[in-house]
Amino acid sequence: MTLRYIIYSLGLSWTCLCCRNEIAEKTPNVLGPDTITVEAKSDSLARPPVFPKQFIATAFDYPVGKPDAKGYYNAQGFGLNYHLGDDWNAVTGGNSDLGDPIYSIANGQVNFAEDIGLGWGKVVRVLHQIPNGEQYESLYAHCDSMLVQAGDWVMRGQQIATIGNADGQYYAHLHLEIRDSIGMTIGGGYAEDTTGYLDPTHFLNTHRALTK
Repeated sequence: MTLRYIIYSLGLSWTCLCCRNEIAEKTPNVLGPDTITVEAKSDSLARPPVFPKQFIATAFDYPVGKPDAKGYYNAQGFGLNYHLGDDWNAVTGGNSDLGDPIYSIANGQVNFAEDIGLGWGKVVRVLHQIPNGEQYESLYAHCDSMLVQAGDWVMRGQQIATIGNADGQYYAHLHLEIRDSIGMTIGGGYAEDTTGYLDPTHFLNTHRALTK
């Protein structure tokens, strides 16, 4: 581990701590930033050679409070503290959303559904293909339960999991990532380099309805 990396890590930790205090003052009992420490892991995720027509993603919705995240807010958006996703939390705060439904943002195929443990907990990953052939992957982390397994085909708005807290490590919330690089390692949830990651809220807002 280099001195430069140690200095960078300390600086990021201080930034996250300051952010946690600021959010807590504005909204009591809201989650703080995730503290994901899992090492990068090769998942050997494979994209299917052909997507059946009925599972092509022609529209995208939000993963909670479908279709428009009613009753939820983005407690830590993409890029905040080098965050690689969005953290969706119920407006009622705390663990009030523990066990609430998580929905697939679009049609697609589940390519990963495992309990990784550590800071991630249970994770579901879904591969999506839009009409022009482009593929994206959505990742749903800290789940309390998973209702799908790798290989399952899912539809937009289908419940795939429930909101969890990674076995009590955080207030209950959904960590959502959207990636345009398929089969990346699980990652760390935070990084200065965002290559392969997309701003989930921006992506969903610009892909609500697609045409061929």
